[in-house]
Amino acid sequence: MQTIGFIGAYDKADLIIYIAKILTAMGKSILIVDSTTLQKAKYVIPKMSPAKTYITSFEDIDIAVGIYSYDSLRAYLGISKSETLKYDYIFIDIDSPEAFEAFNIKEANKNYFVTTFDAYSIKRGLEILSGITEAIPIKKVFFSRDMTKEEDDYFNYITLKCKVIWDEEKIYFPFEQGDLSVLMENERTSKIKFKKLTKMYKESLLYITQEILSNPQENSKLIKVFKQIEKGVI
Repeated sequence: MQTIGFIGAYDKADLIIYIAKILTAMGKSILIVDSTTLQKAKYVIPKMSPAKTYITSFEDIDIAVGIYSYDSLRAYLGISKSETLKYDYIFIDIDSPEAFEAFNIKEANKNYFVTTFDAYSIKRGLEILSGITEAIPIKKVFFSRDMTKEEDDYFNYITLKCKVIWDEEKIYFPFEQGDLSVLMENERTSKIKFKKLTKMYKESLLYITQEILSNPQENSKLIKVFKQIEKGVI
């Protein structure tokens, strides 16, 4: 089992779900834990229960809502602390400092900080990062229409005091109105469709998924599956 942390105030739900879709199409078992304050998953994912805490399945992806720690997750699943959770990957959507400890994010296999450059995402994101008490490696994922060196330099400057070891590499997603419209339409229809997304957005999805897999032997299968998803075959 691998744990992947997605950190930040920016709305990461669609990004996480689309990555999970690719991995489940490859036969991987995925659990997404929405530990955010807004709990967007509660409103955009079809659910089977009116309860405050539940795990539902959406296109072969398990999604947990109302769970804010590994202890509460294990309690919900009825397993002990010594038992391993039976998923290939657990994605944790985080927008609070408290979640770092609750999900032991410092031990995660990979952590991504996801943001755009509006004032709220940056300032709230900085507040979240300031809650890190022990230096951990994190990779930046920037959503920006025209990413500039000045934006990256500014971000690096304001996070100087945060206990983060930033990866030298960054991942960019284009902030395009067309992509946003596709994602909103898919939310309304409860579908995960890639076909109308821009080429750059899909390439970034493929890149980050490949990185999470971290297995070169699966690259050819990943490319094949991704093309099938694009065509709507799976």
